[in-house]
Amino acid sequence: MKITIISVGKLKEKYLKQGIDEYLKRLTAYANVNIIEVPDEKAPENMSPAEEEEVKNKEGKKILTHISQDTYVITLEIGGKMLTSEQLAEKLDSLATYGNSKIAFVIGGSLGLSDEVKAASKFALSFSKMTFPHQLMRLVLVEQVYRSFRINRGEPYHK
Repeated sequence: MKITIISVGKLKEKYLKQGIDEYLKRLTAYANVNIIEVPDEKAPENMSPAEEEEVKNKEGKKILTHISQDTYVITLEIGGKMLTSEQLAEKLDSLATYGNSKIAFVIGGSLGLSDEVKAASKFALSFSKMTFPHQLMRLVLVEQVYRSFRINRGEPYHK
C-alpha cells in the first residue's frame, strides 16, 4: 500500500518532526508512506471571507497537483466522520482489499480546505470536533495509521 500525506505548511517544531520520523520508520514494515508539504499562503489577521476563500483556493490547487486519478483521497475535516482506531484500521484494510492501494490523506492549512479539495475527497475524516494545529495533526495521523496496521495484523499495541 502507498500512503501519501499531503499537508499545507512546513513543519518547524523539532519535537513534532522527531515523533513523525519515528512513526514513519516503524511504518516501513507495513506500507510506503510519503509526506508532501505544500507551501502555505500568507494569511494575515482580519481577512475578509473572500480573501480567506482565495487563500484556501490557492492552497487547494497546490494540493490537487499531488493527487492522481487512481488515488483514494481522505481529507481531515472537523465536520468529517469520527472513527475509532479499530474502525480506521477496518477502513484501511477494506480499501486495500478492494484495490485501493494508493491513499492520500490531506491536511489543510490554518483556514481549512478549499471546496475543490473537499470535492475530490472520497472520505472526510474527523479526529475531533476540536480544532488542532495542522502540524500536530500530522503526528496524530501517522500514529493512527501505524496503529491501524498493528491492529490489522493482530499485533500488540497499547490501548
